[in-house]
Amino acid sequence: MTYNDRSAPQSTSRAQAGPARLPGLSGRAAAAALAVAGLAAGFLTLAAPAQAASSKGCVGGGFRVLGQAGEFDGTVPAPGSRFLVQGKFVRFEVDPANFAIHNYAFTGAANELDITGGRATPVYASKIPDHRGLALTSSIELEVKDEEVALFRTGTGGLSMKIQAKDCAQGGLFQMEPERGDATRTRIVHRLATEAFYFDNANFRARLGQFVGSACTSVQTGPPSQFCVQVRPRVNIGNNFSADFAVRDSAQVAERVPQPACGPDFTNSLGLPESRDHCGGMSIWDVASGGRMGMVTGEDAVEVANSPTDCIQDCQAQNQVRGRLAVLGFPFPVADGSKLTPRTSTGGLTAPLTP
Repeated sequence: MTYNDRSAPQSTSRAQAGPARLPGLSGRAAAAALAVAGLAAGFLTLAAPAQAASSKGCVGGGFRVLGQAGEFDGTVPAPGSRFLVQGKFVRFEVDPANFAIHNYAFTGAANELDITGGRATPVYASKIPDHRGLALTSSIELEVKDEEVALFRTGTGGLSMKIQAKDCAQGGLFQMEPERGDATRTRIVHRLATEAFYFDNANFRARLGQFVGSACTSVQTGPPSQFCVQVRPRVNIGNNFSADFAVRDSAQVAERVPQPACGPDFTNSLGLPESRDHCGGMSIWDVASGGRMGMVTGEDAVEVANSPTDCIQDCQAQNQVRGRLAVLGFPFPVADGSKLTPRTSTGGLTAPLTP
């Protein structure tokens, strides 16, 4: 039985289903990472905290990239400039020099789980990793299969970067995995598209500290478990024109770098600071070598789930939720007072790298 907490407005689609999966390309950091659902032979699960979106959201999906589509598993030369990863539902550009992402957007293609309202919907202007003097130099290992794509490239100083994506209308759709020979973190800066903004989700804010989920026996005490989770602040990405559109940065073994010049001071007695020091159109993350920086969309972005388990090598199947967690949705239109401001700052860019 799917558990949806219906005491809060339900703005997002109500799909259910099993985990989304992606093929891995390499044994390096590919196993890293993903705490939410399982490893199956030859496949790696994409994104956290939950895989709520069903395969219906992927019908007809599939990428064309570097001249390959349908089914391909091999090595291709790295081009000298950005190249397009084009799907039916999502598209983005990749800079081969550093595997930065540019112009990630939903196309608005028709699907029963669409969250865009049928219009082209930009999300991220860029997701740029700072390799601090290291460079990607190899050919690109590329795998295209069904609605999935994986790209992998290595370089100097033990550097490697892996990008995995799914071409679906919603769900866990993207992740970036850096690895370095010196085992230090990689700073990744997210800048949102002009039409998108980070906001403090008022549905979560209204229920801070409560325990919700199918296994809860008390809103006040839980008890906490995999299927009974305490509500904490939630920062989502939204826009002003799509009532079902919600996105969330989804990290594993990564720390968000505070941007003190940004963010309304959403104080609360519980001392839960997720939406403090957070800009309205920009976020900065320090990702562990072998960790990952991903995104979840739709219902997955507004589900109350435990944090993913830290894992950077040989991760095992765990944290499968199968629709038993509460989905709080979000108010639409988003009130101006919930939108994080100012839009950008430079304060966090020069902060010391997280140990």
